[in-house]
Amino acid sequence: MTGRQLNEAVARQRRAALAGYGGDVATARELLKDVDANVRATALGALRRLDALSKQDLLDATCDHDPIMRRRACTESTSWNGLVGDPIDAEVASAIALLLDDDDISVVEVAAWACGERPPASHTTIARLSEIATTHEDALCRESAVAALGALGDLSGLPAILSATTDKATVRRRAVIALAPFEGPEVEAAIELATTDRDWQVRQAAEDLSP
Repeated sequence: MTGRQLNEAVARQRRAALAGYGGDVATARELLKDVDANVRATALGALRRLDALSKQDLLDATCDHDPIMRRRACTESTSWNGLVGDPIDAEVASAIALLLDDDDISVVEVAAWACGERPPASHTTIARLSEIATTHEDALCRESAVAALGALGDLSGLPAILSATTDKATVRRRAVIALAPFEGPEVEAAIELATTDRDWQVRQAAEDLSP
C-alpha cells in the first residue's frame, strides 16, 4: 500500500468512526464494504454502536478473509443485541466458537475470550476451550481459554483449569483466578499450592481466594 493509499484508508476509517458517534448509519454501512479491513472493522463497530448491526453483518464478519475483521466480529459479539453476561443468539455463538479453530492465532485468542463473555456455552465449545487451555502452542491463547472457562463456570471445564495451574506464570495466574466459581477438595488443594508459587502474582491471586 502506497503512502497515498494509506492516508486515504485512514481518512475513510475516521469517517467510519465518526459515523458511529454521529448517528450516520448510511455511511457506516457503506464503509462496511470497504477494501481496507481496518475501515471495515471500524464500520462494524460503528454499526454496533448505532444499534444497526444486523445478525447477518456479524455472521459475515466472522467469515471475512482478513483476521482484523474476524477479531472485530468477536469483540462486537460481546455487546451485540445484549450486554456481557446476557445469553447470545445461538447462531452467532456457533459462528464465534468456530473461530476457536481459526488459522490466525490472534483470532483464536479473541474468540476464546468472547466465548466466555456471553454464557452459557455449548458442551462442544467448552470442550474446545478446554483443549486450547491445555494444549495450544500459544500461551496467550491458553490464558484466554482458561479465563473463558472460569467465566463460564461449567464444571466440565474445571479439569482444564486445574491443569493450567501448572502452566507458565501468566497462565497460572489466570487459572487461579478462574477457580473462583468452583469449590471442592481439588480446587482447595490447587489454591493452597498456588499460595507457595514462585511467582508473586500467582501467590497473590491464591491468597485473595483463600478463606
